[in-house]
Amino acid sequence: MSKVCTDHWQEYKVGELFDIHPTKAYKLTNAQLLDEGDTPVVVNSAYNNGIGGYSSLPPTETGNMVTFSDTVDANTIFYQDKDFIGYPHVQGLYPIGEHAHEWNSKRLQFFVSIFRKTAIAKGFDYGNKFRRDIATELIIKLPVISKNHPNWEYMDSYMQSINKRAINHIQKIESIIGGSKSEIDTSNWRRFHLYDTSLFTIDSGNKLDRIKMTNNEPSVNFVGRANANNGVTDYIDRIDEITPYEAGCMTVSLGGEYLGSCFIQDKPFYTSQNVNVLIPKHPMSDYSKHFIATMIFREGRLHYKAFQDELNRHMKTDFTIPLPQTANGTPDWNYMEQYMRTIEHKAQSAIHNLLTKLKSR
Repeated sequence: MSKVCTDHWQEYKVGELFDIHPTKAYKLTNAQLLDEGDTPVVVNSAYNNGIGGYSSLPPTETGNMVTFSDTVDANTIFYQDKDFIGYPHVQGLYPIGEHAHEWNSKRLQFFVSIFRKTAIAKGFDYGNKFRRDIATELIIKLPVISKNHPNWEYMDSYMQSINKRAINHIQKIESIIGGSKSEIDTSNWRRFHLYDTSLFTIDSGNKLDRIKMTNNEPSVNFVGRANANNGVTDYIDRIDEITPYEAGCMTVSLGGEYLGSCFIQDKPFYTSQNVNVLIPKHPMSDYSKHFIATMIFREGRLHYKAFQDELNRHMKTDFTIPLPQTANGTPDWNYMEQYMRTIEHKAQSAIHNLLTKLKSR
């Protein structure tokens, strides 16, 4: 889709369109709240539309609204279509003013895309949180028919077009990949601690504060609790008294909404707080590391909870991941490498076929 010209759109302060205040939450522990019911619970997470689990309790909020977490960056801005249960630090946007009744699902999704893009561009992070007062004062642009009269029909048609294109692309990808995913037999796998003899030395990381770093002549990556760009949040100056970790080490986010995010670092790096470094005890291919990183992320998201039961106190004690094993009980490196090579080949073929089809249109 061609770039949208916004030269004649009108600026609005978000607080002119929405009252922002905390969503209603039950005063319960996660164990009490997330009991696998049918009601979604929106938490402080940038994954799965912010939904951290499901509860059998009644919803506290009505769907067709926008939410975000005020504890981290702006990647937690989502549109909630269903009734849901709120959570501490999850803010809701409640329409106000003369246009309050105009916000249907397509228009709110249109707004979310602009709201999120504008907020992310401001560079919020754990040190500079995207708070409610900041969100209220944020300036965004919307298409208008005339002054103070948003072009609702344009938003409807634009989102309808986007949804149609997305469905078409998904159908193309499904037709190219074809078939269903085959199940992997894990009956002979076993659980390994990351600190086992055949795996890693777990280092606590540098625990540096990005705000105190400089980037006059940057030469070292700075890895924080993030899920994009390999976890690298900045490029900073080398610190004379601190030797950067070597490329090839892996990093794991111990908490926050990116809990369990695990990456191979391809350049020397420092880390922020709550990021552990996995240093291989033996030579290990990137394919094997990618396999392990996937398992770490899966286990972290499956068994631990951001802001409640995070990985900090588990990583060096009872945190384990399932891995294929050889007959003598060691990790099956050949299996991991071949499996990831197969995944890589399938992905490259699917992307190539998709691009070929799109170019032929």
